[in-house]
Amino acid sequence: MTPIITRPGGGARSETVRIRRATARDAKRLTRLVRTSRAYEGPYAAMVAGYRVGPDYIETHQVFAAIEPGTDRLLGFYSLILAPPELDLMFVADDAQGLGIGRLLIGHLRDEAQRAGLPGVRIVSHPPAEGFYRSVGARRTGTLAANPPAVMWDRPELVLPIA
Repeated sequence: MTPIITRPGGGARSETVRIRRATARDAKRLTRLVRTSRAYEGPYAAMVAGYRVGPDYIETHQVFAAIEPGTDRLLGFYSLILAPPELDLMFVADDAQGLGIGRLLIGHLRDEAQRAGLPGVRIVSHPPAEGFYRSVGARRTGTLAANPPAVMWDRPELVLPIA
């Protein structure tokens, strides 16, 4: 899949987005992407207000970043925990949503999970993102109850089959 990247004043062009392993140097940009996500405005804002993606997290987990062609602009990222298998984080920059970046990241996640021999990956979804995960093949398996004060709402629990 080749997402369509639109540049200001330049129209849309089909280019290959590069996905690479995130490094400790990416920590501030990943944190900024999480904290400024419009998906976490309003009642969800408290959950990401103080969130930090630190260098230690990046070195411990399988964190991959989608980078705009010809630049080093971060379009999105995901974090895969291998044991037990879980998609821990996935964010797409607000101005890159709708361009296929999320689907590209899920495809990459599937490849990584398959290489690791995982049969499926658990996803505890932000409620508004459930439709996206279902559209890429995840199946709802239940609901994770709210856990105040960290999380004030119930969250859909899904599994993304890999095999």
